[in-house]
Amino acid sequence: MNRLKLILPLVISTFLGISCSDEAKEVTVLPVESKMITNLSAQQTTDFTTTPPTTSGDFTKFSFKKGAVVTDDTWDIAFRGTTILVNGGTKIGSLSGEPEKTGNASLTIETGTFASITTAPSDTDFLQDAKETYAVPTGSGNGWYTYAGPPTHLISPIAGKILVVKTVDGNYAKLEILSYYKDNDASKQENSRYYTFNYLYNPNKGDKNMQ
Repeated sequence: MNRLKLILPLVISTFLGISCSDEAKEVTVLPVESKMITNLSAQQTTDFTTTPPTTSGDFTKFSFKKGAVVTDDTWDIAFRGTTILVNGGTKIGSLSGEPEKTGNASLTIETGTFASITTAPSDTDFLQDAKETYAVPTGSGNGWYTYAGPPTHLISPIAGKILVVKTVDGNYAKLEILSYYKDNDASKQENSRYYTFNYLYNPNKGDKNMQ
């Protein structure tokens, strides 16, 4: 009986120690962040006197972690005109004003509604920019938009095209472009090159949950 009295406190102490240790190892799961960005300016200048026409201007760099435009190397994707770059891979090479690729971000274009893309795909589906190759294909009908041509020259997001991004920090985000025009008003040409988009960002590194 005395031996049992000696052993019992030891067992209880060990159990409590394990429980406390397990609690200490618990990882806090942060909630996903959902936001709309309105009228993100992505201006460019095109010189039509050259053959072919040449385009210039700074890219507008965006960080999902910060939920805002940035000017440093923490950017995940960058916008200029209809062109979207990712901070991973190598430079396209033929773009003036192209930012340095200092990260290892990548992306893929999924087909579905914003709500239906609930999990990021396999990492093998993700692409980076390379010499003369864009992770987000350029040209009407090739990537995220269609171009109507004259007389309207309208740029329209393709319904059901969702960009899924693996960020420079190894997190996942999804983005749906809603409009290419300031205040969604395409009646004036000067309103073009203003992005409005929804995005969802998962702050838990490596977690592919997209809902």
